[in-house]
Amino acid sequence: MSAVKHEDGICRCGWCGTDPLYVHYHDTDWGVPEYDSRALFEKLILDGFQAGLSWITILRKRENFRKAFDGFKPEVMARYDHRKIEALMQDAGIVRNRAKIEGSVNSARAYLEIADFSSHLWGFIDGKPVQNKFASGHDVPAKTAVAEAISKDLKKRGFTFVGPTIVYAFMQACGLVNDHMVDCHRYKAVKKLAR
Repeated sequence: MSAVKHEDGICRCGWCGTDPLYVHYHDTDWGVPEYDSRALFEKLILDGFQAGLSWITILRKRENFRKAFDGFKPEVMARYDHRKIEALMQDAGIVRNRAKIEGSVNSARAYLEIADFSSHLWGFIDGKPVQNKFASGHDVPAKTAVAEAISKDLKKRGFTFVGPTIVYAFMQACGLVNDHMVDCHRYKAVKKLAR
């Protein structure tokens, strides 16, 4: 599916549909290059929670996740104990999956071992977003060699729920790649944001 013209006359990537929350996310957040280490960590954790679910499910719970996970501060999350994990398992505002919750704690600990998470991730693409030129959603890969390399690196360091498909979705969301369709109104705008 290529970009779709919405009722407001604006062409957007077909995946965002018409849900106002999804459209806002597409128009303001998705694909914008993110360089803040903590923000990158948050998005990576949320992409892990999204595995097997739709992104809109996570988007609707995003603020609940932020509250439940102490603003995704890795130094706080790394100290979560059994009681905190059990409390999270009772929190209906988030995705209550024990493996993903425990995995996020492991990932927080692994994150703290990396001096500069942002530089580490952006180093895989020489610090510049990959500018793809897809005309159809069918052309967008589920994973790439770079996503596989990042996945392998993160797993080795102790991160969990960072398979290459999750990592590629994360790269798209955080602007390491520009995967807006070329006829989407955000394609050129996001391209200009590249450092």
